Amino acid sequence: MGFKVAVVGATGNVGREMLNILEERGFPVDEVVALASRRSLGTEVSFGDKTLKVKVLDTYDFSDTDIAIMSAGGNISKEWSPKIGKQGCVVIDNSSAFRYDQDVPLIVPEVNPDAISGFSKKNIIANPNCSTAQLVVALKPLHDAATIKRVVVSTYQSVSGAGKEGMDELFTQTRAVFVADPVEAKKFTKRIAFNVIPHIDVFMEDGYTKEEWKMMAETKKMLDPKIKLTATAVRVPVFIGHSEAVNIEFEKPITADEAREILREAPGCLVIDKREDGGYATPLDSAGEDATYISRIREDGTVENGLAMWIVSDNLRKGAALNAVQIAELLVERGLITPKKKAA
Repeated sequence: MGFKVAVVGATGNVGREMLNILEERGFPVDEVVALASRRSLGTEVSFGDKTLKVKVLDTYDFSDTDIAIMSAGGNISKEWSPKIGKQGCVVIDNSSAFRYDQDVPLIVPEVNPDAISGFSKKNIIANPNCSTAQLVVALKPLHDAATIKRVVVSTYQSVSGAGKEGMDELFTQTRAVFVADPVEAKKFTKRIAFNVIPHIDVFMEDGYTKEEWKMMAETKKMLDPKIKLTATAVRVPVFIGHSEAVNIEFEKPITADEAREILREAPGCLVIDKREDGGYATPLDSAGEDATYISRIREDGTVENGLAMWIVSDNLRKGAALNAVQIAELLVERGLITPKKKAA
């Protein structure tokens, strides 16, 4: 018997990607339900060769649903995830609403799969921030080998991280530039077309943005609370794919060649690192792919036991939808969830 899975926020970029990945990976489903807000009632979304009519979250009964994958934003998740969990349905939440709750595991299956057993406290599992997910996939095997002390990361994040509105704004502004129309900034704080913006999410008292803080807090929770991390998060005029320039300081010696071999064997990682023109991955290369790409691996001579590298991933997949489905797969593989018996 397969599982009954609900995708909440099914009409958004990530929700649609979740439906695609559930079908692509052959997740054992008997039934998939697409849920969204009232304004999306009756909208159609695809699941493989099937078409699903969107139902309304407010009136949906989760008592016979096994897994709810949430991609509807933090406010909706705060209201609904605990209610859904209490109905015996496991929630895999893509928002930041529960990532820092000590009773909710924050999971990247390649990094901290054993932590998933803690989900039973609230029946909620959190998906990390998109920029953190790809980072920790690359950091985990290196941390196991040489123990990371400090990480300095600068992100180059695509507009799809800001949803459909972000993608539409880049398209509209780019077209406006070419035809000499006025360029309006609505979604972003400054023009994004042919520009970069060193500001993602709200500013905090210490001068960091919430996006940068998320990377610090989530890396500590999933990988090691002793790791020191500082981040600068930048929005760039790319549609899909987040890139990161990363400098890592280790406790133990590790060479670039050793790191390259470790990462080649690591789950979820794909090393493309030739020291020649084009011998590296770009966000365009990562679009539509599951792997976290790692390039430009080299020794950083400014610190003892230092490495520098370039990390690229499709933020809609590993950064969100793929990771959520992998969490669902982990629940099934470990026998932590079984399908509810259907009423006769």
